[in-house]
Amino acid sequence: MKIKYLLIILILISQFIFPKKIDYTVLRKNMVEKQILERGITDKRILNAFYKVKRHLFVKPELRHMAYGDYPLPIDENQTISQPYIVAIMTYIIAPEYNKKILEIGTGSGYQASILAQLVKNVYTIEIKKNLGLKAKKLIQSLGYKNIKFKIGDGYLGWKEYAPYDGIIVTCSPDHIPPPLIEQLSVGGRMVIPVSYTSNVQELILIEKDTKGNLKRTNLIPVRFVPLIRNINGK
Repeated sequence: MKIKYLLIILILISQFIFPKKIDYTVLRKNMVEKQILERGITDKRILNAFYKVKRHLFVKPELRHMAYGDYPLPIDENQTISQPYIVAIMTYIIAPEYNKKILEIGTGSGYQASILAQLVKNVYTIEIKKNLGLKAKKLIQSLGYKNIKFKIGDGYLGWKEYAPYDGIIVTCSPDHIPPPLIEQLSVGGRMVIPVSYTSNVQELILIEKDTKGNLKRTNLIPVRFVPLIRNINGK
């Protein structure tokens, strides 16, 4: 009996010292099938993008075992990487096609931009927190992406130099829809943005611009995003 207990203890110790290798491919497949496909997103191009992009590379090393869970995770600078389904539904809403040009407000970890880069011709992404933006840029470039442009700046103002955009994804929540982003949205374009009505109530909004420049607003689902940060002093 003593030998039996000793063996159990040795097994437990070995598992602690030499933890079982995580199969991220299996976790990623389960994420796509259970969290995205089963919730109604069936576009094969979008599903394939989520199969290809290694989400665990965009989170902190100590959290990588949780990277494919059905929840957001903290990243640097008190920001978050969104729940996979939220990334998927925001991607789906803007109807990504290869010839489109997309603006992202809030680079964060770089995960959303990497998903978009699989689906559209060009992605332009803005991050107000310099260290966070540079870290995402370094990671994304190391992964070989060539169709993503980066900017450190105030996302509220958009990126006028490359406007108009066929789609705009805002990954942080203002208390209103920024007029510069509306101006930079192309005719026929779609913008998805979480808007904060109060400190506790946010809703994901779809904005569509018709051929006459008129806007159609559709309230989608309740969400929780970090607030949009402004660079009021221009520093």
